[in-house]
Amino acid sequence: MRSQHVPRLVVAAPSSGSGKTTVATGLMAAFSERGLAVSPHKAGPDYIDPGYHALATGRPGRNLDAFMCGPELVAPLFAHGAAGCDLAVVEGVMGLYDGAAGRGELASTAQVAKLLRAPVVLVVDASSQSRSVAALVHGFASFDPQVRLGGVILNKVGSDRHEAMLREALEEAGMPVLGVLRRAPQVAAPSRHLGLVPVAERRSDALSSVAALAEQVRAGCDLDALMALARTAPPLDCEAWSPEGPGTPDGPGQGTGAGAPAVVGPATGGGPVVAVAGGAAFTFSYAEHSELLTAAGAEVVTFDPLRDEALPDGTAGLVIGGGFPEVYAPELSANEPLRAAVAAFAAAGGPVAAECAGLLYLARSLDGKPMCGVLDADARMSERLTLGYREAVAVSDSALAATGTRLRGHEFHRTVIEPGASAAPAWGFTHPERRVEGFVQRGVHASYLHTHWAAEPSVARRFAQAAAAHR
Repeated sequence: MRSQHVPRLVVAAPSSGSGKTTVATGLMAAFSERGLAVSPHKAGPDYIDPGYHALATGRPGRNLDAFMCGPELVAPLFAHGAAGCDLAVVEGVMGLYDGAAGRGELASTAQVAKLLRAPVVLVVDASSQSRSVAALVHGFASFDPQVRLGGVILNKVGSDRHEAMLREALEEAGMPVLGVLRRAPQVAAPSRHLGLVPVAERRSDALSSVAALAEQVRAGCDLDALMALARTAPPLDCEAWSPEGPGTPDGPGQGTGAGAPAVVGPATGGGPVVAVAGGAAFTFSYAEHSELLTAAGAEVVTFDPLRDEALPDGTAGLVIGGGFPEVYAPELSANEPLRAAVAAFAAAGGPVAAECAGLLYLARSLDGKPMCGVLDADARMSERLTLGYREAVAVSDSALAATGTRLRGHEFHRTVIEPGASAAPAWGFTHPERRVEGFVQRGVHASYLHTHWAAEPSVARRFAQAAAAHR
């Protein structure tokens, strides 16, 4: 399906901490309250912000990551998520021109904006400046002529006098002011060691926060002017990505993986049940993963390892994604029936795909608390943050990937895992450093690496095939 003409905005900033999430989420909620169907997107690999976007719009928050999926998939994935919507809002990542280290503009907000041909709204933390704001904005507007900066939203403005000085400076620079937000710490979402606290952990409070953001943006921003700017985005001439599609364009993040099994086929009922961990401890997932599994013939069922004492009936495959098991280690450990069920499923050769938090859950222990014991390894919290993009190749055949399959991914954790007996590694990292990582044993593929399966649909098809065979 060719993409439709969807009005769209990219919300960016000079640096992290300027208020992108506040403005983007508030805009999504405020426009949704007007009765518009708003498509929420996030540049980069972040899992947490899209949860707030989903709460604001009632639609899945979707990521646009030019490193993990390749630049050629940014527009098709956008078109897939935004189909039929009245407006799309894309929240940027870091500073406007910040991307993958040492890779120029790759994976930057600026690159995403250019690939989407979308106007950019720059959110500026004006708390410690007045006329200098014009020089700052001028620099961002002129740095790359292909990035169209359509206006500014001033954040953390202290007073009417402060606002007047800022507006005067930007008027001299010829840059429209599309909104002014005063300091309002009461609407800020709580944070901890890996960023904002996910929506699933504070849903009632998060609803109140999103409503407050909508009110703040509605009162401080010119929504009509912002919508008019969004409508200046030209049509995108691309084919929308589809989970039922035959594959993806060749790109730097894609690999075929020799020996990948055939497609299971579209879901028609009676397909293998793939249980996907959810709840407050496992909040990190990309919407496209479940869509790909469903398109491959699987029946995707969510379960909560904090509450459910058994795997869903008929489970033939198990996906345990990222999240914060370290926060919930006592509760996860206390659910002994489910830990035993996961261990038994893995021991029987059932296919298991575990990423980061899932890896920790499969370990023997986490911070001294017993976990599932599938892996001969112990995990613990660390002071060191491991963060960054990775280029990886599968070095062991598994239910998820054939040897030789190439993927780009992302690591983001403050834990370390100490293996006992040697196990086959899951990935060999080729950039930025060479090392092996993860575990492959029987049907289990467990690793710290977060991946986006839209970049290589064969992994979803392979996993669904393994689940069908195990059933």
